[in-house]
Amino acid sequence: MTEPTSYPARWWHRLPDDRIQCDLCPRDCKLRDGQRGACFVRKREGDQMVLTTYGRSSGFCIDPIEKKPLNHFYPGSSVLSFGTAGCNLACKFCQNWDISKSRDMDRLMDQASPEAIALAAETSGCRSAAFTYNDPVIFAEYAIDTAEACHAHDIRTVAVTAGYIHPEPRHEFYAVMDAVNVDLKAFTDDFYYKLTGAHLQPVLDTLVYLHHETGVWTEITTLLIPGHNDSDSEIEAMSRWIASELGRDVPLHFSAFHPDFRMRDVPATPPETLSRARHIAQAEGLHYVYTGNVHDTDGDTTFCPGCNAAVVVRDWYRILDYRVTDDGHCPDCGTAIAGRFGVFEGGFGQRRIPVRIGA
Repeated sequence: MTEPTSYPARWWHRLPDDRIQCDLCPRDCKLRDGQRGACFVRKREGDQMVLTTYGRSSGFCIDPIEKKPLNHFYPGSSVLSFGTAGCNLACKFCQNWDISKSRDMDRLMDQASPEAIALAAETSGCRSAAFTYNDPVIFAEYAIDTAEACHAHDIRTVAVTAGYIHPEPRHEFYAVMDAVNVDLKAFTDDFYYKLTGAHLQPVLDTLVYLHHETGVWTEITTLLIPGHNDSDSEIEAMSRWIASELGRDVPLHFSAFHPDFRMRDVPATPPETLSRARHIAQAEGLHYVYTGNVHDTDGDTTFCPGCNAAVVVRDWYRILDYRVTDDGHCPDCGTAIAGRFGVFEGGFGQRRIPVRIGA
């Protein structure tokens, strides 16, 4: 395996002033020799750009798929999860800041080739492997190679991402993903600019692309932060946009913020805020709306949009009752339940199992 400090990166070009520009995401970082991009892990070395985290991880764990969160992608199955370090957004409210904001490459203690990860997922009985903890867009070369290795072992692939990526790499990245959860952080550009250092439109473009031009199963998560993106009007506008541009069957997860990183002075999200947001989204016509980071069995449960029967009852990440047919229908009225389903083999539960993988 190529040494991680010298793995050739893709998606860049040389500028007339002899700098090179990264073309992976809309930040368009322009670098001189030795400089790193805003993500910190893409670096100019001599006359090329390299990815410094290829083959290196901040850790591997087996999780329930519902933790990604994905409630309609083989519910109850287990997923091998891993990430690297760095991020191309600068979220002041980051809940994984010790990984995503890290500039300490010594955190990346676990080394593993794409093939080793695929084999680990297979031998662990995982149905899928997830690129998560930090945004896989910034380690796209590693994620793509790993996804291809996983597919060779009949392991499905999951990206948990903010969706902040340019069109050309977006096409190549999602071509090897089976499912994605996109973190739609808010529905105003003001929020994106002030609290993440990014912009809203590229994320909306990614969501539209995923829905209309790929077969990738897509779910959306919005972290509701009190006083910043939790107003009725913003939730209504976002839900209306999802229903109109992506369809009513795209699952939407509202999760609770807790004070962290650079927003420790903001209070935690009250559970009633999540319930209010869920009701608003349902009133706008969305069929599958969930609450997260709180104990709310009703908000964890999948209901049939045809007859309103509970077809998957959850308590946190535990599945208490599963009634979806193997081909993805409600057993009571026959309505199709949107998602990817198969033979239910019993829920993995809410365990989190650390895994060591050899290089």
